[in-house]
Amino acid sequence: MEDYNQQPNSENQSPSIEQEVKNRITSFLYELFDFRDDTDHEKTITDIKADIPFKGATAWILLFAVFVASIGLNADSTAVVIGAMLISPLMGPILGLGLSFALNDIGTFKKSLINLGVMIGLSLFASFMFFYLFPLSDDTSELLGRIKPDIRDVLIAFFGGLALMVAKTKKGTISSVIFGVAIATALMPPLCTAGYGLAKGNFQYFFGAMYLFTINTIFIALAGFVVLKMLRFPMHKYANSKTRKRYATIATVLGIAVMIPAIFTFIRVLEESRIERAFNGFVKNEVRTIPNFQLIGDPELDIPNREIRLRFFNEVTEGESNLLSNQLNDASYKKIKDFQIKIKGSDTKSFELITTAYKEKREELQESKNIIAGLQKQIASLEETILGLNERIEKNAQSESDKVVAFSRVAKEAKIRYVDIEEIGFASILNSKDFIKIDTIPQAFVRWNSSVPDSIINLKEKAMQLWLQKELQLDTIFIKREK
Repeated sequence: MEDYNQQPNSENQSPSIEQEVKNRITSFLYELFDFRDDTDHEKTITDIKADIPFKGATAWILLFAVFVASIGLNADSTAVVIGAMLISPLMGPILGLGLSFALNDIGTFKKSLINLGVMIGLSLFASFMFFYLFPLSDDTSELLGRIKPDIRDVLIAFFGGLALMVAKTKKGTISSVIFGVAIATALMPPLCTAGYGLAKGNFQYFFGAMYLFTINTIFIALAGFVVLKMLRFPMHKYANSKTRKRYATIATVLGIAVMIPAIFTFIRVLEESRIERAFNGFVKNEVRTIPNFQLIGDPELDIPNREIRLRFFNEVTEGESNLLSNQLNDASYKKIKDFQIKIKGSDTKSFELITTAYKEKREELQESKNIIAGLQKQIASLEETILGLNERIEKNAQSESDKVVAFSRVAKEAKIRYVDIEEIGFASILNSKDFIKIDTIPQAFVRWNSSVPDSIINLKEKAMQLWLQKELQLDTIFIKREK
């Protein structure tokens, strides 16, 4: 007898199968993303500390990177700017700051901070001198792109720093990642842009570029701190517990001091990005769609003063201004709903000047059109004249050709009819009897044999005249006797 109690119960086994699948997926994901076993703690610390010192070759490399970046910014060349990012040694002290916070290493912190400060000062001085002395220095898109950071710059710096530190801690550092992060985070171009701002006396450019550099520095160091803490790097050991506690307290305070501005920077930039997004949507959907209104220049957003400045070519009434302000209450623009809209229409004097200039240009254009029309008529008349002349020339040429053929035939027959002829010719001559009116007269030139008497020649010439008129289809023809 079979024991049915021993048969497997599929319903009881289902949970265990599901659990096994979950365990396998969890294990797969853990192995996929876990990078702790591939970490070389000692080599990572040694490599980061080795990149902190700033002297000798590193100082020259920094100067060369500054000049390369400055030239790239001046020439608006992205490729040259990228090259400057790759050769810049600024990343070393920044990673040193992240390491010092993570390991509670005050000595490394001091060294990193001093070297970073010297690098920043030297970079600003070198870029200042370049843009101050270089004769060709204009605002370019590469320069303008580094004076107004937004939330994307914060995220690039943070995630780039994470990628860089993970690559640094891996056994066998991934060089391509390091190069990629150097390009993405762009430390050198903001410093050179700040030097450009100093050289031109434009402190808006200077502070904007330094703000971007500060964002990159803080969030790269923060990313390094996070990765090293996740990997549980060993804390720095001190001679006695008092020193360790004191340095630990200092490191904690400094870490918090760095974290606080980082957090506030992130929040501020995020808020500004949201405001700008709402502003751009408002301009696109509300301002630029107003019928019969033409904007002068680009709308301006003044975040500190909470103002939106618009300038129209048309005169704007108070009702139209209020209507535009009321549209800010839409839910899509809640980030700018408390902003004041400042609208300025074109002033009367400017309007009159523009109107006068417009009329003058229209009159000049109409006059030009009239001149062109007259010239076109003259050209058409000349074309007709030339066409008629060509037709007459072709007709005359054909007539002359026909006459040549006819004369050739007549000359042969004349010799047969009048054997005493020694030479015959034919031409149309101009003749005037009253010296006013001019006629064209066909005339034949004949030279007879001298042995023929004149009386016979006279008779033959009368007969020849009638014959030539008939053969050449002429109303009349004169015969002139040649001696």
